[in-house]
Amino acid sequence: MNTTTENSVRTVETRAELDDVLARADRVLVMVRTTGCTICKSMEPILDIAAKATDAAVVVFNPKTDLDAVEAFEVRSVPTFLLFADGELLDRRADGFVPAEELIQFVEDPSV
Repeated sequence: MNTTTENSVRTVETRAELDDVLARADRVLVMVRTTGCTICKSMEPILDIAAKATDAAVVVFNPKTDLDAVEAFEVRSVPTFLLFADGELLDRRADGFVPAEELIQFVEDPSV
């Protein structure tokens, strides 16, 4: 299932769908999650805020059928936030719940 609207969070189910978003968007914030992750579920409204507050495409990806993505992106815990620019991984966060202001800062200025 692939859902999206303007300035909203897009859900992708496969690595191919994720790669398509990475190829089309200049800046992409990806939340890697699992189905049973309660922290991931609590991040959904925060992701909505980040999608509206930044120019990044915001994507939720559950790699349950694409475990090679777990290895490729070195995901060790969920949620893991991956920030891409022009298809290249710039930065990552894997420290649990992230307040909206911090997530927006992460997207806009990952060096901070």
